Amino acid sequence: MSKARLVITAVTIEKRPVSEVARSYGVARSWVYTLLARYQAEGDAAFEPRSRRPKTSPNTISSDTAGLIVRLRKELAGQGLDAGPHTIAWHLEHHHKTTVSPATVSRYLTRAGLVTPDPAKRPRSSYLRFAAELPNECWQSDFTHYPLVDGTDTEVLTWLDDHSRYALPVTAHRRVTGPIVLAAFRAAVTCHGTPASTLTDNGMVFTTRLAGGRGGRNHLEAELRRVGIKQKNGKPNHPRPRGKSSGSSKPSRTGSATSRASPPPSASSRPSWTPSPASTTPGGRTAPCRTGPPPPPPTPPGPKPAPATGPPTPTTGSAPTASTPTASSPCASTAASTTSASAGPTPGPAS
Repeated sequence: MSKARLVITAVTIEKRPVSEVARSYGVARSWVYTLLARYQAEGDAAFEPRSRRPKTSPNTISSDTAGLIVRLRKELAGQGLDAGPHTIAWHLEHHHKTTVSPATVSRYLTRAGLVTPDPAKRPRSSYLRFAAELPNECWQSDFTHYPLVDGTDTEVLTWLDDHSRYALPVTAHRRVTGPIVLAAFRAAVTCHGTPASTLTDNGMVFTTRLAGGRGGRNHLEAELRRVGIKQKNGKPNHPRPRGKSSGSSKPSRTGSATSRASPPPSASSRPSWTPSPASTTPGGRTAPCRTGPPPPPPTPPGPKPAPATGPPTPTTGSAPTASTPTASSPCASTAASTTSASAGPTPGPAS
């Protein structure tokens, strides 16, 4: 649904003042009056977006120059010579006293159908951006796995507004089930209103239409049908809709590898973390919110201890020799506390 339809409907059907509608939707009053005049003249065609192409283009080349570009292309190609945009631009400048950029020559050759498209990669114009135009027009949902420090596997469920990419509720569970998805959806509706549609993958917690078996609707499908919300699901083996909702928890999933590789901190130095649905990074992705004290900064490395200068220790004999005391180092306590768990205890000096 376009913003023009909402503005016109608010004024013509809801009978709201123009000033109030302009303030509510963040538009100018003159634009509201323009929409109303267009609606009275064109009817429902005023709801559709208009072309933004300018009526005149002063820098456009003449039709004679465009025809000359096509003629040079055919003449050069017929003689077996190079007929690329740079060559044609050179001929235009030196033989016809007309300056045209190679990019313009290439554009007119493509428009005339004289260029066979053979891109090295997929052009950006073929990408389809599936983003809602208005808030609450479409919600996306998905869940991702998050391993804790002790190895426990949890699943983080996210509901995301497709327009603003605002994380509505972000909840963690041991396992995401149908009732949990329904409870999170109802909580989001209570706080942010009812969406016009939802977009999820074809997981069993979201839909059973594509499961291939017999049975009724699951919890979310029944709720959406009862409220009148359009449900959209991805095709099997086609996980494109997962990108936005799963990407909202990417910082957490990236940091989990470090948590598994490093030894777990002690209870006194471990910061407390709680997920917050309103905590977002500058890039628009959800990140955990720190509620406890910040972690202590890493201890800078100190000077290396001085090497022992005593006599060499004999290698024969069974009697152990006392180790030579070395100079104290500020890293001694840190090195002792960060020793790998697989290493055994260091034997003390023989008495």
